[in-house]
Amino acid sequence: MSNYPLLENIHSPKDIQAFDEEKTKQLCAEIREKMIETVSKNGGHLASNLGAVELSVVLHQVFNSPEDEIIFDVGHQCYTHKLLTGRFAQFDTLRQKGGISGFTNPEESEHDIFYSGHSSTSISAACGLARAKKLKGEKGYVIAVIGDGSLTGGEAYEGLNNAYDDADNLIIVINDNKMSISSNTGSLASSLAKIRSTKTYYRSRERFQKVLGHIPLVGIPLRNKIVKYKYALKGALYHSSFFEDLGYAYLGPVNGHNLARLKNIFEVAKLRGKPCVVHIETLKGKGYEPAELDPEHFHGVGPFDIATGQSPASSESYSKAFSKAICGFAAKDKRICAVTAAMPTGTGLEVFAEDYAERYFDVGIAEQHAVTFCSGLAKNGMIPIFAVYSTFLQRAYDQLIHDISLQKLKVIFAIDRAGFVGSDGQTHQGLFDIPMMNNIPDIAIFAPASFEELSSMMYRAVYQEELSSAIRYPRGGEFTLPENFTPDGKDYSVFEAPQETKTLIVTFGRTFSAAYEAQQELAREGIAVSILKLNKIKPVHPEAVAFASGFERIYFYEESLKTGGIGEHFEYLLSLHRFKGTFALTAVDASFVKPAQVSEQLHAYGLDAESMIRDIKGE
Repeated sequence: MSNYPLLENIHSPKDIQAFDEEKTKQLCAEIREKMIETVSKNGGHLASNLGAVELSVVLHQVFNSPEDEIIFDVGHQCYTHKLLTGRFAQFDTLRQKGGISGFTNPEESEHDIFYSGHSSTSISAACGLARAKKLKGEKGYVIAVIGDGSLTGGEAYEGLNNAYDDADNLIIVINDNKMSISSNTGSLASSLAKIRSTKTYYRSRERFQKVLGHIPLVGIPLRNKIVKYKYALKGALYHSSFFEDLGYAYLGPVNGHNLARLKNIFEVAKLRGKPCVVHIETLKGKGYEPAELDPEHFHGVGPFDIATGQSPASSESYSKAFSKAICGFAAKDKRICAVTAAMPTGTGLEVFAEDYAERYFDVGIAEQHAVTFCSGLAKNGMIPIFAVYSTFLQRAYDQLIHDISLQKLKVIFAIDRAGFVGSDGQTHQGLFDIPMMNNIPDIAIFAPASFEELSSMMYRAVYQEELSSAIRYPRGGEFTLPENFTPDGKDYSVFEAPQETKTLIVTFGRTFSAAYEAQQELAREGIAVSILKLNKIKPVHPEAVAFASGFERIYFYEESLKTGGIGEHFEYLLSLHRFKGTFALTAVDASFVKPAQVSEQLHAYGLDAESMIRDIKGE
């Protein structure tokens, strides 16, 4: 007998719209079991998805996707949505090569409206979708589901500010699983929330206001006074007048795991004649005790044992190496500050946050603010180090130019998850930071190939570089390195073949390991190849270019985009030396890399040792 008798027979949201409450509870239980089973094998975002099960189910019962368009902010709470929109049979392939994405993906389903992997964008997109429906005379609602964490991002407020008064087809759902947006303590506040969240209350209120409006002379002034008093009372009890001052109807807060209350409040939201904010309170990790007790760990987790919740012991990683390095500098230098945009665990700043709390700043999901905040710290004599994933630094391009480079300030960017990132897929690849920063003046870029080299390059960035620097390093641990490999502190390093050769591999960062493996294998086959390893990739040292120009065949391998990358610039520098040999550049063409293991991605794009050997042998 199947463990999922309901779930396996759901092919579209319409299949659940007639479910009664008991059947819906059973469905929610099956969804949680399937999520835990799959994520325990594949890894993924678990706690946020467990907390949003009832919310997602009820949204699909009350609304008619895809005519009603549902957008999940960040998208990492979309697993229930995927299971209800025809992807149960493929769910075991979640985040795997050739499988379904861990985020919403329009290529998979008409129910996925946008690619979604970065936060705070849903309200802006929803405003546009809702307005387009109005302009075209199309029916249907637009629902943006945004977490309280995403409300720390400035674009969310830009979107809130942009809603139109007549956007009665726009509903914004705040999934509040941590931050208290409204002060809703006390029995009176609780009772009022229940009363206000019923269709009977809403309809009675509308009839009452219409009656007042028809009373000669005193009706309209009296109605206006009542409305004004009501808003003042609600503001005192809920602190929700913020949304209503922006022109939204505000509903909630409502228990996000009470199916009847959820269904009722969304039915009420549909009756409102204006844009509406629905405030839902949920428990992150709901239904799986280890995730409830430690939602931060289970927010994004690798494979784990379901019975215990324990993951395999984590090995050393670049994030941990960065943690050790920054704490070492901070212990000796009180100017060192650490900044994160709501990613202390992912970037390895937990220890720093504990040991140097007065110099640790988590600014929320606000990368633009983080960069400009760092500029202020730097201007007044501190040395800020902003630890950020490559994919999220993209959100602060203007600030890099205007608030860092133009001001000629010294800020250190510790760019984690640079290059391929594996199963997070298209929305999280770290391939854009080099082309983004390559043409910004006065920002040096370093690319370590080992943990020790990361620490060495951080020292250079902090104490030897006059202006700003970026140190970009990959997700995970070290790959193969030469025996007794140690940083030499130079802008480039040469690993010469044991015999004379006219063939040179040029590379940097993680792909140096593949180049070294290829060099060793080719040597065993009697083919000599030298390696030029770039340590400081921006600017490229002129002597490195001069050295390379003496070879006849150059193979450049870059774990970044081809256009605007280091390899393309290196070829230009070679032309200035009147290089007459052949130059082959292997990098990622303009594309978005789909989920797979990092090793699979490196192979697919020709950046592993096997591919390098094949290139050089001309196979």
